[in-house]
Amino acid sequence: MSTAQRPVFGVPVRRAPSRGRRLLTRPSTPAFVGVLVALVVFGAQAPQLVGTGGLASLLDAAALIGIGAVAVTLLLVAGQFDVSIGVLSVASSVTAGLLVSEAGWGVWPALAASLVGALAVGVVNGLLVVLTGLPSFLVTLATFLVLQGGTLVVAQSVAGTSLVDRVEGAAGWPSAEALFGSGVALGGGRFRISILWWLAAVVLAGWLLRRTRFGNAIYALGGSRRAAREMGVPTASTTVALYLLTATAAWLLGTLALVRQGGVPVAPEFGDEIEYLVVAVIGGCLLGGGYGSAVGAAAGALLYGTVRTGIDIAGWESYSFQVVLGVLLVVALLANGVARRRLTAVPRS
Repeated sequence: MSTAQRPVFGVPVRRAPSRGRRLLTRPSTPAFVGVLVALVVFGAQAPQLVGTGGLASLLDAAALIGIGAVAVTLLLVAGQFDVSIGVLSVASSVTAGLLVSEAGWGVWPALAASLVGALAVGVVNGLLVVLTGLPSFLVTLATFLVLQGGTLVVAQSVAGTSLVDRVEGAAGWPSAEALFGSGVALGGGRFRISILWWLAAVVLAGWLLRRTRFGNAIYALGGSRRAAREMGVPTASTTVALYLLTATAAWLLGTLALVRQGGVPVAPEFGDEIEYLVVAVIGGCLLGGGYGSAVGAAAGALLYGTVRTGIDIAGWESYSFQVVLGVLLVVALLANGVARRRLTAVPRS
């Protein structure tokens, strides 16, 4: 007996889209296509980009922006924002640097203290969003302003300068450098350990989103917070946990910068908050929440790293990068609009 679906009179038969069609309509697909296009365009002008040296620089740039973008992606999927992640990374590195250079702490106790401080900021952000019901953009914007001004004041008051350094040679420095600042020389390039940290973040985020109840809760929050609450999803604890993950990513970025440079400069305009958000959107996150992936965030980071490294090697004006990034964002938003219409057009049973 045939089990094929029989057509019902007056009702069109809906055919499942092919795998190729589903791939083409994914919001993250433009990012992957953009990586290939950027490699071809910049590779033709600067062949060094596809050499070992260029690839090492490309992957390092992608890793540093990608760690933050993965954390921001998790928040965007849940329908939340965090514009304080960049300034928190700098504040964490400044905290650890001052504890080492001014208080005489070892590297590991200082890093542990800065991690506790970053997690405390994450808890405050999460609780404020949950308890007040205020938009997360405004809550984290307030955190951004407090951390930005507070970090500058503390650095100037304690160290007397906007450059926090003299951390090399402290107790625990060799092991910290091996874990956060080492690299492997291959050909003409140096592949830094930040790439491994980035890959670990992508794998962890992908596992959380796709294989755990926590990931299901994240998608439920992004779809409808009220409906998720009525279905018993732990909305409050999930929200706080997401801000804790963002704070951890900020601490990791600050630690990588501190150990790599042996210090950290504190400038009034510090922070890469907007770029993390842009990369997450380029990777296919819907600003309305409910859709996104760790793989898409990785694709957006790869495109970011390819364009930034390609512009540097090709000798273009540095401001060209902002123009290209803006164009990529517009393309990503258009692709997101198509994806949103496709998702809302799916019939509900």
